[in-house]
Parts: sequence; structure tokens; C-alpha cells
Amino acid sequence: MSEIGKRIKEVREANRLSQVELAKICESNQATIAKTEAGKTAPSLKILLHMAEYFDISMDYLCCRTDQPEGKLFECKPRLKYTSEDMREFIEMCFDPESPFNGKLKDTLFKMMEESKR
Repeated sequence: MSEIGKRIKEVREANRLSQVELAKICESNQATIAKTEAGKTAPSLKILLHMAEYFDISMDYLCCRTDQPEGKLFECKPRLKYTSEDMREFIEMCFDPESPFNGKLKDTLFKMMEESKR
């Protein structure tokens, strides 16, 4: 049995689905799912995409490139919606100008902000 076929079967069974139910999710048929799980045929891209979306797992996981469902290439890098000037204004607003430690803290935050751009 192919590794990908094993992985597809594991995902299906972990979610307590029959081959017929998985076939409906993947817009396929039971025979194709059975052949895929048995390693007799490679899964179509359509099946892999449907499974990845339905089970919220990565294609890397389904294709056995990783054992982590979020995927080997998963990396969260949120994009900032704010400009550097917006962030500077926010940092300035957060600190009491009378406190003796606030200057150092603000400077540290500004430096971190600049370094994160690199």
C-alpha cells in the first residue's frame, strides 16, 4: 500500500467515514477511494484538494511530506495593516511621559519594530 494511500485511509478512519462518504466529499466514487487507499492508483489532485479543505489539513500532510497536519511549509506571518508611523503613534500613546522608564521602553519597542521589517 502506498504511503499516501495509507495516510488517506488514516484520515478517513480517524473521522469515522466510510469510503462512500469520503467519495461524496471528494466528488469521486467508492472504487477510486478504495484503489487509492490500496495503493493501486495515485490520488487525483481533486481528491487531495477536497480532503485538505474538508479536513482542514495540509497537502504536505496528505502527501506524507510531514507528520504535522498543518504542513511542513506552514508558517504564520501576519501582515501588518498599519504603517510604521501608525505604530509609532500607538507606542507613544501607550506610555506616560512622566515615568523615568518609559523612554527606554519606547526606544526598545521602536528598535524591535525596525528590526522586524528586515
